[in-house]
Amino acid sequence: MIQELEFHTFDKFIEKGLTLVEFGAPRCAPCRIQEPILKELAEEWGTNILVAKVDVDKETDLAVKYRIQGIPTMKVFNNGKIVDSLRGLHDKEEIKSIIAKVI
Repeated sequence: MIQELEFHTFDKFIEKGLTLVEFGAPRCAPCRIQEPILKELAEEWGTNILVAKVDVDKETDLAVKYRIQGIPTMKVFNNGKIVDSLRGLHDKEEIKSIIAKVI
């Protein structure tokens, strides 16, 4: 399951373990294409790696804080710290290879 994050829930969600967060918006076609891929990954990873998304149109403070300049942008957090970033649309294997580097 992909968790939808807001400003007040963000830090608590990413503070422990490995988390992949997609910054996007419903108006973004590549973001809509990316969503089923992220759902598949969330199901595969279960609770080992958390998958979340942030709607940058609603959560502008988070978009500014994490310097989101284009969507979709994915950030990989390990215990609350950014360890990698992906910008644009990526297939499942590309995302898995980025996560594999961190594990």
